[in-house]
Amino acid sequence: MKAIVSYTYGDPTLQEIDKPAIDADRVLIRVHAASANPLDFHEVRGTPYFARPLLGFRRPKNSRRGVDASGTVEAVGDNVTEFKPGDEVFGSCRGAFAEYVLGRESAVVAKPARLSFEQAAAIPAAGATALQALRDRGGLRAGQKVLVNGAAGGVGTFAVQIAKALGAEVTGVCSTRNVELVRSIGADHVVDYTVDDFTRSGQRYDVIVNAVDSRSSRDLRRALTPDGKVVLVAGGLGQMLGGAALRPFMKKKLLPLMANIKKDDLLLLKDMVDTGKITPVIDRTYPLADTPEAIRYVEAGHARGKVVVTVMP
Repeated sequence: MKAIVSYTYGDPTLQEIDKPAIDADRVLIRVHAASANPLDFHEVRGTPYFARPLLGFRRPKNSRRGVDASGTVEAVGDNVTEFKPGDEVFGSCRGAFAEYVLGRESAVVAKPARLSFEQAAAIPAAGATALQALRDRGGLRAGQKVLVNGAAGGVGTFAVQIAKALGAEVTGVCSTRNVELVRSIGADHVVDYTVDDFTRSGQRYDVIVNAVDSRSSRDLRRALTPDGKVVLVAGGLGQMLGGAALRPFMKKKLLPLMANIKKDDLLLLKDMVDTGKITPVIDRTYPLADTPEAIRYVEAGHARGKVVVTVMP
């Protein structure tokens, strides 16, 4: 089968490799679409360097790229009871940029009928990150004020919609070209950062989801209520790990998040899709052979929503 792999740091390549051998607790998925995430370019580049113990010192620990997939079940392991061949699914699957991928039954759910495979592939990492940032780390309650910094990005577009679904008053921060997009997905207020500085506006927020690396911790804390929290979900592993190091000195206001994609969260996101509360936003799609370009586009930091790789049209 064809797959995107990288055995050294640098742009990955499309190569012919063996189809994965199924085991008892997994499903073999014929991939229709996969989405690109900041994790992909960190693993491709091996950056930041102090994350190399996690990523691999001289070469990537894992050669397969991609973590979000949607497709059709090709075969199931002996212990799998929930799925059968032909089922349409999406979930978190290591090595998703490929014609076939293995997924654990515990990390895969049925694809929402109203979504295309491309839309479904956009959900797992970004959707779970936004949900956990708001609900788990931010402790969001209905009626609170939420600000999403980077509201037009992959995590940001989910965070705006999920915060609204959870009953918050939502402010989205984005550039001029994305103001209408952020308003269209449900933000109550939109701040154009090229015109206004939300950290100096006098407004205070109960939860700030910081999905870009553009502001200092001091700036972000200035925009909080006395009991408010900043959740760091920026694509930069550096800010996330740096935030973890600083957290003991920040009076629990600065909370880095490394999302753990769980089946229950995927099911909740599916329910939000089915009930019309969230809809994935897709900026661009690329064919499998152009996955390195898709990763570079995400790395540049200007994507509007998610970037998706179409594997099987």
